[in-house]
Amino acid sequence: MCRNITVLRGLEPSATSEEIYAAALQYVRKVSGVGSLSATTRAPIERAATEVARITEQLLEEMPARRNPPQTVPPLRRPEVRARLGLD
Repeated sequence: MCRNITVLRGLEPSATSEEIYAAALQYVRKVSGVGSLSATTRAPIERAATEVARITEQLLEEMPARRNPPQTVPPLRRPEVRARLGLD
């Protein structure tokens, strides 16, 4: 498992669809070995990430509450990452 994929279960507030998709995309890119998207890889990678995100949302809904929150903050909640990506 890629240790850079952020734990989403137990976040307060709960993980957003955007955070879940970002984690799914990171996972799909890692297992496929695709470092950057190209015209030939974009569609299959995005399709797979969308499906993984859907399944992940369902999984997170079904899991019991965590006793302790995750120790790391998801990248999309970090101001420096959001600024770098132009999300704010």
